[in-house]
Amino acid sequence: MGLSTERGTRRVRRRRSRAALAVRTAAALTAAVVGVTGCDAVGGDSPAPSGSASKRTEAAPVWDTSPESVAAVGDSITRGFDACTVLSDCPEVSWATGSSTKVDSLAVRLLGRAEAAEHSWNYAVTGARMADLTGQMTRAAARKPELVAVMVGANDACRATTSAMTSVADFRAQFREAMGALREKLPKAQVYVASIPDLKRLWSQGRTNPLGKQVWKLGICPSMLGDADALDAAATLRRNTVRDRVADYNEVLREVCAKDRRCRTDDGAVHAFRFGTDQLSRWDWFHPSVDGQARLAEIAYRAVTAKRP
Repeated sequence: MGLSTERGTRRVRRRRSRAALAVRTAAALTAAVVGVTGCDAVGGDSPAPSGSASKRTEAAPVWDTSPESVAAVGDSITRGFDACTVLSDCPEVSWATGSSTKVDSLAVRLLGRAEAAEHSWNYAVTGARMADLTGQMTRAAARKPELVAVMVGANDACRATTSAMTSVADFRAQFREAMGALREKLPKAQVYVASIPDLKRLWSQGRTNPLGKQVWKLGICPSMLGDADALDAAATLRRNTVRDRVADYNEVLREVCAKDRRCRTDDGAVHAFRFGTDQLSRWDWFHPSVDGQARLAEIAYRAVTAKRP
């Protein structure tokens, strides 16, 4: 090949290289402009990291305030335990998926009564702890719900003794595992996580009821409800230990959920709710009554439909 031919070939290659660079630069600038204006226009829930034009295009809100299907996971509260009859589940009054007109569950409020009957499922199990959540999430994922409602953790604190309570580290690991199991199957499903109720307040409300205290003796949350009338230093320490562990659990729920763009908590609303005697089961004075379930549904609906968490 002659020298002039070689130079000509190099000039052509340089022109092509400059043209390709110009195209790539223009594309990058366009993406950056679109990403910034998109974020400003819609106010995305999770801003993309600065300096990444491609990621800024993902800054639009990822939370849908009107999902079209709901699956519930958790424990006895989500099963409506002791709300209708003594020591029995009553899922029709569940705050999450129940059909009762006295509750207007989260599913009913979001989907309408007819649609909720077809597109909501309750996989909660009375007595379940955080260690059981992965299995429930896996079963729920098979339905491909657009929203998964979670309320679990009370039974991790409600043990025979305070030393038997689930450690905070295990609680965190188990919740992460459950969220990972869901994400493996449904990466875009939304998750609403309710905080754990204030168990010490439930004790203080129910301890004046003779029937409730008799039911407590059957084994309902012994770490908090055992020796219900005892007010000595040891009993107070025991109850405060349970109270503090619940606060730690709620912080874990908040922290783990905050790392998932499609997860929202109730911001502690269930824990802060001041359950009165009208909101507690007339059999055990500990689990939510039908009215209590309705209050939980209201809290959940507000959290799920809020424009921002």
